[in-house]
Amino acid sequence: MFFSLAFPHIDPVLIEIGPLVIRWYSLAYIAGLLMGWRLMVWMAAQPPKIIKQDDVDDFLVWAVLAVMLGGRIGYVLFYNFGYYSANPSEILLIWQGGMSFHGGLLGVIIATFWFCRQRSINTLSFFDLLGVATPIGLFFGRIANFINSELYGRPTDVAWGMVFPTGGPLARHPSQLYEATLEGLVLFVVALVLWRREAIRKRPGLVAGVFLIGYSSARAFVELFRQPDQHIGFLAGGTTMGQMLSLPMWIIGGWLIWSALKASSDSTKKT
Repeated sequence: MFFSLAFPHIDPVLIEIGPLVIRWYSLAYIAGLLMGWRLMVWMAAQPPKIIKQDDVDDFLVWAVLAVMLGGRIGYVLFYNFGYYSANPSEILLIWQGGMSFHGGLLGVIIATFWFCRQRSINTLSFFDLLGVATPIGLFFGRIANFINSELYGRPTDVAWGMVFPTGGPLARHPSQLYEATLEGLVLFVVALVLWRREAIRKRPGLVAGVFLIGYSSARAFVELFRQPDQHIGFLAGGTTMGQMLSLPMWIIGGWLIWSALKASSDSTKKT
């Protein structure tokens, strides 16, 4: 007989007053966006000053729309296209769940290119700021997944396994906490430590590349312990959808790092 930790039952609904319902999941998005915004305001004031505070304030609105639209569209296309193609009226019912980080990231990337082009801002330097701020939202989002007893791990006999209310009688890996730690805390510390070095900030795209490789590597690793979505299951070779979607991120991240280092090397040679 294996032991397991007791799942801390926390009501996914924080406050419910009549028709007003405030969920932990919604607060996770709000906390991630607001804290990321304040961090970017601070970073924007550091040399080299590539963006004004007013621009950061304005981008917050763009980010909210990009995350919500991209996250939802990504989930519909990547994870449950069959269902939503048969029930298109439910696509807008975001409060029922179903958001994709990869879709949200793609939405933010598109919004960033458009925003920076309109404001004549160095796009790669701006992506570096986002690479530091994004793990904050990832951390809170995974904690909300844990509270909601969703996206749990595969069955396990490790001492810290948990029996999730929605996961049947078997103890499972608390994979949401693994992701909160790796994609959130660890990646945030690494990206921030790198960005605080002025020499790194002068290599646009380097921190963004580290973020992409860091996230995709952490996600691919944790997918080894996370239960695949029931309606998708395993893909070719025992891979998961999360791992497949992370592969392009890893490649692009590597290219960004190589380009940033090469540009810096070329600049040094010229001087």
